Amino acid sequence: MSAKVNAALPLEYQTEQNRMNILGFWVFLGAEIVLFATLFGVYGVLGERYAGGPTQKDIFIVKDVMIQTFLLLTSSFTMGISIFEMRRSNIKGMLMWLVFTLLLGGGFLFMEIREFMHYVHEGATMQTSAFLSSFFVLLGTHGLHVTIGIGWAILLIVQIVQRGLTPVTARKAFIFGLYWHFLDVVWIFIFTFVYLQGLVM
Repeated sequence: MSAKVNAALPLEYQTEQNRMNILGFWVFLGAEIVLFATLFGVYGVLGERYAGGPTQKDIFIVKDVMIQTFLLLTSSFTMGISIFEMRRSNIKGMLMWLVFTLLLGGGFLFMEIREFMHYVHEGATMQTSAFLSSFFVLLGTHGLHVTIGIGWAILLIVQIVQRGLTPVTARKAFIFGLYWHFLDVVWIFIFTFVYLQGLVM
């Protein structure tokens, strides 16, 4: 692979290797779209099969869902600013916004775990009904991705602190940004088709 550097491009796109890695990650995200589309499809089929158990209106807490949505969407904004600062070669600003993203993601995860514990306390578990099985699998898969993202962000911060801003670390940060924005888009679909639709039905 050519190591030729094109300084006219943003740092993360300057080498052929970086461009190929970013393209490869877009392909990976395509596979992730298929995964979540399948889970949404399963929820669409099973989402009204309650088996005598609680419905969406019985267990959803609107305030908590709104807080989760606010935290995750705000983290997407702070991630965007982090990449903006990276392109300005402002490592301090980039890391600061990346840490904000990490904290907001952690807050989202805390709220989601709290939500799940509330459901279990109310007797709404995966074994209760097909609706709850598909609900927990869909949200649990998203939550697992957020957890992985938080771990990834911590490792990324450590690398940038140790190695500085290079084409390689810039590419890793950019790819992480794509991943994080993808999780936010998935959450918008969850918020719309699981929570809002469930409360309106």
